[in-house]
Amino acid sequence: MWRASLCAAAMAALVVMVAGCAGLGILEREKLPAGSAEPFELQGRVYVRFGARAFSGSMRWRHALEVEELWLSGPLGQTAAYIVRDALGATLTTADQQTYRSMSMDALMRDGLGWALPLADLSYYVLGQIPPGVAESTVERDADRRLAHVVRDGWEVTLIPGRRSNSVHHPTRLRMRKDEIEIRLVIDRLEPITG
Repeated sequence: MWRASLCAAAMAALVVMVAGCAGLGILEREKLPAGSAEPFELQGRVYVRFGARAFSGSMRWRHALEVEELWLSGPLGQTAAYIVRDALGATLTTADQQTYRSMSMDALMRDGLGWALPLADLSYYVLGQIPPGVAESTVERDADRRLAHVVRDGWEVTLIPGRRSNSVHHPTRLRMRKDEIEIRLVIDRLEPITG
């Protein structure tokens, strides 16, 4: 009987300790913003100017709520960076096999590449949509009511409309600017992921 009481006391202490750790955030991880709920795969070309430096190459992006993968390749097709976000956080691996890990995508890209890309918001922009929480006063639309310009968190985003897909207009080009960073993205292919 005393063993059952001791076991119950130990379980109660464990529950209190776990609850205390969760309250302090020790067991909880900050959840990375996942972006749009619509999964897609994008292929395109990207040009980034950050300060006196620049990057130009291709981009392949597989976006889903659970797992996100982004490949940046140089002009000759070599992988310059591979980024993956999942339930455990985000990891960036560079061409020279250096690995960076973070719970912040912006910090991860700044540390590994020297520039940041707001992927969660970008997952809406490439679909021609506005991210949640964007004030309508910071949004401009064209004559056809398509998203044309957005200002959010210091980023100025200009969208150039293009092809029609499933009765929805998706931009074919985006230009993003913040401080010393300018990013130009040309979308060559954008398809939903099904199944």
